[in-house]
Amino acid sequence: MKKDFISILDISREELANLIAHARKLKEERRVGIQTPVLAHKTLGMIFEKSSTRTRISFEAGMFELGGHALFLNPKDMQLGRGEAIRDTARVMSRFVSAIMIRANRHDEVLELAAHADIPVINGLSDREHPCQILADIMTIEERLFRTEGVKVAWIGDGNNVCMSLILSTILTGMEVIVASPSEFAPGEDVVSEALRMGAKVRIVTDPREAATGADVVMTDTWISMGQEEEIDRRRQIFMPYQVNAELMACAKPGAIVMHCLPAHRNWEITDEVLDSKASAVWDQAENRLHAQKALLVRLLA
Repeated sequence: MKKDFISILDISREELANLIAHARKLKEERRVGIQTPVLAHKTLGMIFEKSSTRTRISFEAGMFELGGHALFLNPKDMQLGRGEAIRDTARVMSRFVSAIMIRANRHDEVLELAAHADIPVINGLSDREHPCQILADIMTIEERLFRTEGVKVAWIGDGNNVCMSLILSTILTGMEVIVASPSEFAPGEDVVSEALRMGAKVRIVTDPREAATGADVVMTDTWISMGQEEEIDRRRQIFMPYQVNAELMACAKPGAIVMHCLPAHRNWEITDEVLDSKASAVWDQAENRLHAQKALLVRLLA
């Protein structure tokens, strides 16, 4: 693997398969009470420019279970909050910790941090990608459908960072992705073009029923990402036709699963009926953040 994990494409198809296999092994070992401190005396510095539930807890718990330690770092409590250059922070942290995980406002910040750090940098979320989430999503799809090759995924809603990582991941998984978004909120053309150039099967449409028809997996996410709160009324009005509900799920294949990376605004982008249904893989998907990231940490640090 490369030193850093900034994009889902920083790993190969073979490396992805190895990570998922190891994540499943770690999940089973945890279930039966086996924990091996393979990251003893390793420390993960976690910079959070954006708030978090799953990312913080899964990385912190994961490092603990692997025998290491995680430090929660709020930029407001660091010199970053007083104007220190990212490159200087990267050089100093490289002498203190074993790796850095950053949940950043801008993707460029993650790239700059990685360019000047001598230690692995993990993208815990940026405005372009959320590769750690997609690792867990791929693991969940494999658990539920026993394959990724040829799986049809319908993404319904905002073409955000998770959507863009999903699109890029198809190069590694063989999945087909159809994104249904309002034209104004479609995923970035540069990401779609890059995926198509590398042989991905991706289509962008505006009709959610068209995307969901025959889908094995229906995915959605919040319509209001962090920093977009002032647009809440406008976005809700635009996206309401993209709600994942029982009527939309009826377009998917029998036995299709539904996924949401959380947090969910219940009865906005997804109804209670669907989120809490037997088709929902959402809670496994959330749990798998822990196992997939533990496998990633072992691969980068052990």
